[in-house]
Amino acid sequence: MLKKIIALFFAFIILLVSFIGCSENETQKDGQPRLGITIYSYNDNFLSFMRRNIESMLTGKASFIMNDSENDQAKQYDQIDAAIQRKVDALAINLVDPMSANMVIDKAKASGIPVIFFNIEPRLEHIMSYDKVWYVGTRSRESGDIQGEMVLNAWKSNPKWDKNGDGKIQYLLLRGLAGHPDTEGRTERIKAVLTNNGIVLEQLDEQTANWDILQAQNIANTWIKKFGDSIEFIFSNNDSMALGALKSIQAQGYNIGNENKFIPIVGVDAIPEVIEEIRKGSILGTVLQSPKDQARAVVDMVLNVASGKDVLDGTDYTLDDVKAVRVPYKAITKENIEEALEAYN
Repeated sequence: MLKKIIALFFAFIILLVSFIGCSENETQKDGQPRLGITIYSYNDNFLSFMRRNIESMLTGKASFIMNDSENDQAKQYDQIDAAIQRKVDALAINLVDPMSANMVIDKAKASGIPVIFFNIEPRLEHIMSYDKVWYVGTRSRESGDIQGEMVLNAWKSNPKWDKNGDGKIQYLLLRGLAGHPDTEGRTERIKAVLTNNGIVLEQLDEQTANWDILQAQNIANTWIKKFGDSIEFIFSNNDSMALGALKSIQAQGYNIGNENKFIPIVGVDAIPEVIEEIRKGSILGTVLQSPKDQARAVVDMVLNVASGKDVLDGTDYTLDDVKAVRVPYKAITKENIEEALEAYN
């Protein structure tokens, strides 16, 4: 009796495996491409919205596996290797480390698999090393320009923000990941725009918080105790770090309704939590990079190349000289926050 039960059990397993194999083949017969997608970290606020948009837009159009690389480049390599072994038709990759693109491209190129990088831009020589590689993202310098213009206009409109009356902006700056193109572009350009428009800047401090809200909060805890009322502006490379700074200074009585205890903060991303703070007046402004628009470009392009079509087939996008589709930024202040909310719907 026991032998019969064991035999029936193994027969059931064999039947189940056969059924699963047929289901996969049926998906391929239906013409749906197979995709491998990796996100550098699900904990990133902006990428979490972009990821959900990608998942929603791909549902019913492709068979895909979405991976969280947990900010670990070695783990991302393993995920990409696994996708290649599954013989995916295309890869969509949000890199952990932009300098790792060459190794990722070598892996994909060996199997002839096209790659759409997004949000974290590889180096030019890496993109150009393979004819089946493209990029979706923004121009890092543009967001810094918009931040700079936002600060410039607000500073000129609010002379009381010059607390010591010296005509200079005493500022603090929260940097993203060291070496990241967005970090470098935003940091450089916000300063350049202000300086080129006659604003004298005095840096109190500049620290790397790796896009992270808690790291930024810890840094700002030290800042507020050290510099206090001498802080006239906080520049942040993204919104998560801007929120961390806000939480820190609010704990010390700043930006909670008393106009005499206010430190203007600017960020980048226009995530909903920051939009709410802009509405309340506790954060000055941010720069929208639409997760919906970037997700749409990634999905359209990866579906095209996975199906053997031209990467821009059926779209209105254009490629620049580094094979990139650029999604424009937009300044967001209290006057136009509805535009940011729509982008995150």
